[in-house]
Amino acid sequence: MPQAISSTAPLRDATAARTRPLGQRLRPLLMVGGVVLFAIAGLVFWLSTGRWISVDDAYIRAAKVSVSTDVSGIVATVAVKEGQRVHRGDVLLRLDDRPFRIALDGALADRAQTVLTIEAMKRDYRRMLHGIEASQAVVDADQANFDRHAVAVRSGGVSRAEFDDARFKLAADRQSLAALGGEAEVQLAKLSNNADIDPTRTPAYQQAQARVDEAQRQLDHTTITAPFDAIATQVDAVQPGMYLAAATAAFALVSTEQVWAEGQPKETELTNVQPGDKVEVSVDTYPGRVWHGVVESIAPAVGSEFSVLPAQNSSGNWVKVVQRIPLRVRLDRAADDPDLRSGMSVTIDIDTGHRRSLADLF
Repeated sequence: MPQAISSTAPLRDATAARTRPLGQRLRPLLMVGGVVLFAIAGLVFWLSTGRWISVDDAYIRAAKVSVSTDVSGIVATVAVKEGQRVHRGDVLLRLDDRPFRIALDGALADRAQTVLTIEAMKRDYRRMLHGIEASQAVVDADQANFDRHAVAVRSGGVSRAEFDDARFKLAADRQSLAALGGEAEVQLAKLSNNADIDPTRTPAYQQAQARVDEAQRQLDHTTITAPFDAIATQVDAVQPGMYLAAATAAFALVSTEQVWAEGQPKETELTNVQPGDKVEVSVDTYPGRVWHGVVESIAPAVGSEFSVLPAQNSSGNWVKVVQRIPLRVRLDRAADDPDLRSGMSVTIDIDTGHRRSLADLF
């Protein structure tokens, strides 16, 4: 016989539900609310980020130059030491300048001799003009004598032989006059067709002056000076008494003024980065200290474009790799800043000013 269903069962279930722990009753609400809260928190975080780009593949760079000169010689003195700070124009190294002074003295003597030669040519040209005048007078006399003989020979006043002598003498003197005129023209051409020319305006003098200038230039280059404020390094590579060939690096200078930060951000990180964006630079060597600056430039090509063997993707065996693009940051430095040395590791944080919005999700 079936048992009768107790009418008190629903009442007991409701009473049991009310008597369950609060955590069990709120569990479904917390699970749904937690997911919603996490989603909202993630959305808020996503909207608040994207303004700053951090680049940790970055280093301090500085202008560097290898000290050398375009003349060869014996090193006389080295005026700096390893690690010494130098300023623009400070003497770094001197070569023995005696051979170069001798060469300069010789060039100056050649220039002086050139002036004397030109003056002598001018005087010689004037002498030739006087000679032409004298020869012209002789030719005029010969012409008059020939004319008299030409009249007298018809009347028998002079012999045929005397007439021929007068004719031959006139012809010879005319040839001498023409030769003197030709020599004078050649001499005038050497003087640039100006008998009163300033010697310094002649090609010969200008050639001599060029040799003087070159000798002076080489003498000047026996003294090597600093092109900018820097720190000298690798100085021990050159010593007094050694022969230094032209264009051979003696030692190096690392600038203390022309210093910047250079990073290699991923191409996907540069979407909103523009030159002029503000930057904060943290140097690993100086924890807690921040340098400010701006993005000075972004390279027009990725780093691999300048490699000796750039990537060739035409074979079909291709794997896409995120490229890195060099970025340069100009630093604002103060007088009390610690030294920044080329090669130091830094972190570059770039303020792009970009703010994300819900529209970016769609």
